[in-house]
Amino acid sequence: MAYDKFNILTSSAVPLPIENVDTDQIIPARFLKATKREGFGDNLFRDWRYNGDDTPKADFVLNNPTYSGKILVGGKNFGSGSSREHAAWAVYDYGFRAVVSSFFADIFKGNCLNIGVLPVQVSPEFSDKIFAAIEADPNTELEINLPEQTITLKATGEKESFDINGYKKNNMLNGFDDIDYLQSVKEEIVSFAEKLPY
Repeated sequence: MAYDKFNILTSSAVPLPIENVDTDQIIPARFLKATKREGFGDNLFRDWRYNGDDTPKADFVLNNPTYSGKILVGGKNFGSGSSREHAAWAVYDYGFRAVVSSFFADIFKGNCLNIGVLPVQVSPEFSDKIFAAIEADPNTELEINLPEQTITLKATGEKESFDINGYKKNNMLNGFDDIDYLQSVKEEIVSFAEKLPY
């Protein structure tokens, strides 16, 4: 399934300074019955966002109108636990295009890259600076530049580089998932196949 191309994202951010956020907290297991990537955003962090009677918990950051944006800033070890793809789906469906953390679980990181969410891993020191900047000014903006692989605190100009697999970077720049990529090189594949001996 194709998704929006990712180039340079400038946005305010939603802070979630909690370590070891696992995929069952991101999307509880009881919401995994659907097979399409739609509708999961409503249940992102469901048990942290809502009471048992479905009323919003006022003290959870996603229910706080002070914070908004297309970037989620999480604590260390974000996306640990089970390998469910639905966790990445929920993040994307809610409207986040990037997640920033000082450490990601590998499978969650891969699942994000597959569906158009950019996981930006920063140093613990830069992570602390981001959280402090958002606390001082909830409207503070981050710039995530995928071509240059940098993340910048717009208010101060401080920046840091991040790593990304070259293939996944190319896919995100073009809005491709793995199938879209194969479709994009179909002619080359057919041409190569025609040259193979039978």
